[in-house]
Amino acid sequence: MVYRVSNRSELPYTLCETDAVRSVMQNVALILRTKRGTAPLYRAFGLPMAFVGKPIPAAEALAAQEISDALEEYEPRATLREVKLSGSTAGVLKIEVEVEI
Repeated sequence: MVYRVSNRSELPYTLCETDAVRSVMQNVALILRTKRGTAPLYRAFGLPMAFVGKPIPAAEALAAQEISDALEEYEPRATLREVKLSGSTAGVLKIEVEVEI
């Protein structure tokens, strides 16, 4: 099945999630929210965020590659289908992905 997840998703985090779909969605949202180098004792986790500050078309291509690589390494149960970036006037970047579980 295909699901949409965002770095702004308000999914409640549950340690030891027993539902596989909820576990994957939770992990994808966590990957999208985490800048690489900021997770203590797990510095390689997250996204490099090299796409931040680039024009949207270039940023989407770069973000898709970064997200694909991160999902392949940290959540292989999810397959990336689509990446959509949008910004607000306040400068908040929203990353929305479509993944197949």
